[in-house]
Formats: sequence, C-alpha cells, structure tokens
Amino acid sequence: MSAPLPSPTVPRTSGASPEATAMIAVLAYSGITVALMQSLIIPLVPALPQLLGTTPAGASWAVTATLLAASVATPVAGRLGDMFGKRRMLLVSLVLLVAGSVVTAMADSLAPMVIGRALQGLAGGVIPLGISAMRDQLPADRVGSGTATMSSSLGVGGALGLPLAALIADHTSWHVLFWISAALGALALALVLRFVPESPVRTGGRVDFAGAIGLSAGLVFLLLAISKGPDWGGAAMTGLFGAAAVTLAVWGWWELRTRQPLVDLRTSARAPVLLTNLASIALGFSMFSVRLVHPQVLQTPVETGYGLGQSMLVVGLVMAPQGLVMMAVAPLSARLSRARGPKVTLMVGALAVTVGYALGVPMMSEIWQLVLISCINGVGIGMAYGAMPALIMNAVPVSETGSANSLNTLMRSLGNSFSSAITGVVLAHLVIGFGTATIPSLTGFQVVMIIGGLAALLSFALAAAIPQRTADAAGKT
Repeated sequence: MSAPLPSPTVPRTSGASPEATAMIAVLAYSGITVALMQSLIIPLVPALPQLLGTTPAGASWAVTATLLAASVATPVAGRLGDMFGKRRMLLVSLVLLVAGSVVTAMADSLAPMVIGRALQGLAGGVIPLGISAMRDQLPADRVGSGTATMSSSLGVGGALGLPLAALIADHTSWHVLFWISAALGALALALVLRFVPESPVRTGGRVDFAGAIGLSAGLVFLLLAISKGPDWGGAAMTGLFGAAAVTLAVWGWWELRTRQPLVDLRTSARAPVLLTNLASIALGFSMFSVRLVHPQVLQTPVETGYGLGQSMLVVGLVMAPQGLVMMAVAPLSARLSRARGPKVTLMVGALAVTVGYALGVPMMSEIWQLVLISCINGVGIGMAYGAMPALIMNAVPVSETGSANSLNTLMRSLGNSFSSAITGVVLAHLVIGFGTATIPSLTGFQVVMIIGGLAALLSFALAAAIPQRTADAAGKT
C-alpha cells in the first residue's frame, strides 16, 4: 500500500485547540457542500425537458442518477475509508464532486447531465467519512459537538440549496449553478488538504468487490422500484422489488461468509446499531415529508382556497430556516447527550418532530406558520441526527466507524426515498380539479403530514428500545 498523503496533525489534548476548531469547520463545510448538490437542481426540474431537449421522464434521471450513485458510493466509501484512510477517501469524493459539477455545467443535453449528476452523487460518502475522521482525530471533549455538527450538515445543505438555486436560476444562466458548485467543491478540497489530518486508524485488508457489487445492485433495484416504479407500471415495480429482495438476500449470505466483508452484518445486527438504523429510516422519512408538502402548498394557486401562490425563491426562503436551526442546535444536542446520553437526545428529537407534524396538520394557511413548523422540525431533526453517530460509534469497533456511519447515512437516505414515493402516491390520489388539470388537495397534504408525524413517533419508539447501558456508554465517549 502506498504511503499516506501528507497532512497536518490534530492533538487530542485540548478541545479549544485552533486545529480542532478548523477541522470541524472544514468538515462541516464539506458536508454542506455535498448536501447542496441534492437540492440545487430542484428549481430547474420543471424546465429541464426544454433545456436539455428531452422528455419529463428523461429529465427526471438528472435527479435519480444522483440518488442511485450516492446510495452505492456511501457504504463503499465508508469501508474504503476504514481500510485506506478517511482523509484519502474524502479527497477522492471531493474530486468526484468537482468533476461532476464541471461536466454538468458544460452539459447541453441529457447524457452529460446524467453523467455529471452521477459523479456528484459519488461524493455521498463525505458526511459519514467526516464523522468517522472526527472520532479518530478530535480531542475527546470535542467529538460530540463535532460529530453532531457534521451530522446536521446533511439537512443544512439540503435546506440552503433551494433559495440559492432559485435566486441564481432567476437571474442568470442555469449553467452558473454548477460552476458555483464546482468552485464550492474545489474550496472544500483545498481546505481538507490543508486542515484535515489522516486518521491513524486503519484496518487494511482486501476490498470485498463481490460485496460491493452485490450491495450496489440491490440498492439500485430497490431505489429504481421506489423512484421509477410508479411511472413504469405495476409489473416493473414488482419485478424491481423482487430483484432487490433476491439480490440483497444473496449479498447478505455472502457477507456473512466472507472473511473481510464490506459490511459486518453481525455488528450491524447488534441491538444498538440495528435500532438506531431503523430509527434513522423512520426519521429520514419524516424529515422529507415536510420538505415535499410545504413547497407544494406555497406554490399552489391562491384560487384553490388553501394554496399560497408563491414563487420558488419564496419557497427556498421559507425552507432555509430549517437547515439553519439544525446547525444551531447541534451543540445543544451534544450537551444533552453528554448529560443524559444520546438515546435520550434521539428520543427528544423524534418527539419534537412529532409535535411539529401535529401542529403542522392544521397550520398551513400562512407563510409564518410554515416557517414555524419547519423550525420545530429542524430542532428535532438536528437533535436526533446529532445523537445518531454517538450511538453507532459506541456500538462498533473503532476500525469499523467509517462503514458503520456510512450505513447509517444510507438508512436516512432510504427513509427520504420511501417518503418521496409514498408522498407521491398519496398526493396523486387525493386531488381536486383545477381548470383542466388536477392538483393535490388540502386533504392530501394533511394526510402526508399525519404519516410524517407517525413516522417520527415510530422513530421515538425505536429509540426508546435501544439498550440503556449502551446508550449511557455512548454519552461518555
């Protein structure tokens, strides 16, 4: 194996060291930059068929390609980080992000757009790699707040991408969006090179290529069934779900028998890890529900009696506070985890999201109401996302933190995907006539909010079932 890339060092002696502060800031910025890529394209989606000379179904691949690539890259990057170095894989991921942004910025047809978006998606492992690097390198008294901040960057970037993209798209060429994302990625790359040290914790060994291919294929089948199944029809959806089940079953059989698996399923089956990952799916589902409902309520015509008739820029500005709140509560999440344990923090966060949805069902008639509900959900999600890394890292060996955190991040993304699919089905069936078209009804929006609240409540119940002794130990790390 080649020698590690030269990098600075971060002492574990003082939580107030400027090196530790710089590392947290750089990794959080990198996480936000990667998360921005997920939402940056949303304001462009309605115009993509005309911009790229394709059909609406074809244009949707600009979103789907990123989702699929991220789902494949996240667990693989985490395992490779454990084996060969988290900093090294961070740099590889950011190079892919920059390359994808440049390809997309130069695109004028569907094929290069999809290729560029897929390359951007391959950077999806940055957040779990950053969390694992913090555990290995930060002073002990900064690990909790650092990982909570890094974990929340997933939501922050997603929330800030909407207003940024809408503002730029309204005033200049859409290509500028991706040139800006390339510049942001290049800055992250330079900062990681300068301020993030290489982790001394490595497992070495061989890459489980069969496991990587099996997991990638299973996830692609599953996510295609979720994202494309409704458009392709019942037979295709059933076939894709069946292919996913068979592929993932064979993959699991292989992982349990190989000496150096991509994902240690025995470790993942431990109650603290399993329950935290299941809670992550439920909370990821819940987090995405409000992000799907509020923009549509804001843009629905006023003439319906419940729509607010706002522009995409206003939508972005309404949704942005959620991300800012998530980042703001990260230190509070870390303090509560130190005092009461991350299990309690996860429960508090899930309960706050549940309350937000309960209030959000009747409160959709004014912009300030939507901002309030988004902020309440932001508090809950920020608290919960900050607690998850502590629960995961305490339950797995230090040598597996990269792969374990990557799996947890993947679970959140799967929750997002399930939310998108189920919300789409609900809103497609609960509609009203408007002119010559049909649009989602107020009842449809309220049903989605109720489902989101139930998902948050399920996350609370799963968190409550996490063994207390493990949770207490996690709060002390």
